[in-house]
Amino acid sequence: MTIPPACLGCGAPLTRTWVDLGRQPLSNNFISLEDAGRAEAVYPLHARVCDVCLLVQVDSVVPPDAIFNKDYAYFSSFSDSWLAHCRGYVADMVERFELNAGSRVIEIASNDGYMLQYFVERGIPVLGIEPSLNTARAAEARGVRTETVFFGTATARDLAERGEAADLIAAKNVMAHVPDINDFVAGIPILLKPEGVFTVEFPHLLTTIEGVQFDTIYHEHFTYLSLLAVEVVFRRAGLRIFDVERLGTHGGSLRVFACRADAAHTRTARVETVRQAEIAAGLDRPEGYAGFDAKARRVRDDLLDFLRMAKAEGKTVIGYGAAAKGNTLLNYCGVDPGLLPLIVDLSPAKQNKLAPGSRVPVGTPQNLIEARPEYVLILPWNLRPEIERQMAGIRDWGGRFVVAIPALQIN
Repeated sequence: MTIPPACLGCGAPLTRTWVDLGRQPLSNNFISLEDAGRAEAVYPLHARVCDVCLLVQVDSVVPPDAIFNKDYAYFSSFSDSWLAHCRGYVADMVERFELNAGSRVIEIASNDGYMLQYFVERGIPVLGIEPSLNTARAAEARGVRTETVFFGTATARDLAERGEAADLIAAKNVMAHVPDINDFVAGIPILLKPEGVFTVEFPHLLTTIEGVQFDTIYHEHFTYLSLLAVEVVFRRAGLRIFDVERLGTHGGSLRVFACRADAAHTRTARVETVRQAEIAAGLDRPEGYAGFDAKARRVRDDLLDFLRMAKAEGKTVIGYGAAAKGNTLLNYCGVDPGLLPLIVDLSPAKQNKLAPGSRVPVGTPQNLIEARPEYVLILPWNLRPEIERQMAGIRDWGGRFVVAIPALQIN
């Protein structure tokens, strides 16, 4: 008899499948050419929903230090639209919470300092917390003070004892990355000043479901969050949600504002608006999560039909953007270099390597220009407008853009 895994939030047995994407390698473990002959480790990528607390999660099968290490390939600063989003966030937070040179801002998973740099520009003291050594070094190089460590209650106590309590703690797209979500969130009130604010951004589970965005599931993302589920986790840690904003990032995200339970921040009507939208979609009951697996299979079948058709007609398809979500998609679909001979990406950390699992070579955008493919498959569909502007030149030879999610589109 197989014992079901336990929920990361409440410990209840997980018996309900949300979507099963098979066995896959780590989505950001790009392979150097000299290691091309070596086998890759693969792990189950099976997402489930907890019948008790409704936290959606993947089986926790990979230790965090196998993912976030000195070779971590994701650098946040390679997306212009993401940087613009972060610059706007900084301006909003400085104005709304009257941050100044006497304040302190901490970002958890600060990566290469992509966001904190804008607080530094305004003379506001910052501290980045980042477990990946290579990205932390890049942050330090741009003047962002950074601690190379995982965040949790132990780190929070250590920093608080060293006088690092914060007026604002930011966590952008990181909460899903932590295997012990309770310990992570419990660290926030320890490090937050009494009237401090915690903002957390995450892809909204509601839009993930509506947009069939199953490719955002990978081993780095342990949880997939609704406001209803986050409320439960925050309440356990003594945090209270007082505001929420809907964002267009990552295909549809939430920015949640929280504070200590006894802080004075007034709750806005927007919190109840989002809660009611989730309830209307059925996210307040286990049955509301049914049917997602079948939608993912339909996307897989349509993409494979297109790639096989293009190959049969002698036309070339090249991928743009070696994003983690792209690797999930390609590996779920079983795509190999025979169907997709090349992916191009702006990040030097990924170029001249092979994509994990699919083993598709990763080149530069110039390689795509030289190849003049009939189709460019945009893998990070959330950056589609930005990529179509960057690569508008493919229209000169009749090239067309393709996206696979939520449904195959060619234009």
